[in-house]
Amino acid sequence: MKISILLPYKENFSSQYAGAVSLFLKDTVKISKFKKKIKIFGNTNFKKDLLTSNYINLSLRKFFFESKSNKYLKNFLNYEKENLSDIIEIHNRPRYINTLHKYNKNLVLYYHNDPLNLKDSKTVNDRLNLVKKTKKIIFISKWVKKRFLVGLDLKKIPINKFEIIQHCTTKKKLIFKNKKKIILFVGRLNKSKGYDVFGESVINILNNFKDWKSVVIGDEPREKIYFKHKNLKILGFQNYSNVLKWFKKSDICVVCSRWEEPFGRTALEASSAGCAVITTQKGGLTEASPKSLKINNLTVKNLENCIKKLVKNDNFKRLLQRKIYKHFYLSNTYISNKIDNYRSKIIRV
Repeated sequence: MKISILLPYKENFSSQYAGAVSLFLKDTVKISKFKKKIKIFGNTNFKKDLLTSNYINLSLRKFFFESKSNKYLKNFLNYEKENLSDIIEIHNRPRYINTLHKYNKNLVLYYHNDPLNLKDSKTVNDRLNLVKKTKKIIFISKWVKKRFLVGLDLKKIPINKFEIIQHCTTKKKLIFKNKKKIILFVGRLNKSKGYDVFGESVINILNNFKDWKSVVIGDEPREKIYFKHKNLKILGFQNYSNVLKWFKKSDICVVCSRWEEPFGRTALEASSAGCAVITTQKGGLTEASPKSLKINNLTVKNLENCIKKLVKNDNFKRLLQRKIYKHFYLSNTYISNKIDNYRSKIIRV
């Protein structure tokens, strides 16, 4: 048996700038009961520190006037023709379905982003075609599924084709008293992630609560937003293992996105590490951290007041941390088992 997983073109499958899709696969493939039957295909410029040993890099050096994405798909099909897969799982690229369906009928499509923003998925007819040509369509949140169903007549669709399988991580081993008075921000340092609001809010907090510090992890080459304070440390991009250490160490984590997050990896990791998580109610963020402290309207004052509730009341902060940690359930094992369950059903059919 063979299961092929096709990454989005340009997804970096290494510890250097690993994307959310790559981390999702790293966490689930290694413990899958089918792990010896799985091959992951992608294209990355980072050849060191690959996340798993069963990764095959599709070279794109000779593409001439052909688009790199089309060349990428053709290179994958060259492997397919030599040894046909029992299942092909395509991540975040609905436009590949029409081509792959000519060679394999056991296709599984994963949506990690808004379906209405992806090529060959925007119209009702596009999505009806995808339902027809796939065995399964996976959404990483209820919000993403809801977006896919916009305009569709549910009475005419086999709903059993759809499944929600969220991203996952390990539940960290913690000693809560070892956490520090740190307010953490992880992600792109831009307005979509609410970094401009976070920066102003946290500086006001640091000015009034001298024993607190803030740590920012991330970068943004296209948008420059600067903040400076003696108790604010901006670390830039960090590899995944270093980021996890900061989640375990920090008391509070702020995920204040303006845009509709399909899910929210930062909120997930912060919850698994027992942070007091603050989120906006955008997209799938509340699914990534259901017990988080939520902001209805993102403003500097509202976020500052939300952080202040935790900073001023240690008992409230500790209760929230333990509640979030207790209710965390999106473990690698739980999600890997859900994935293997649908694989087994497809293969039996």
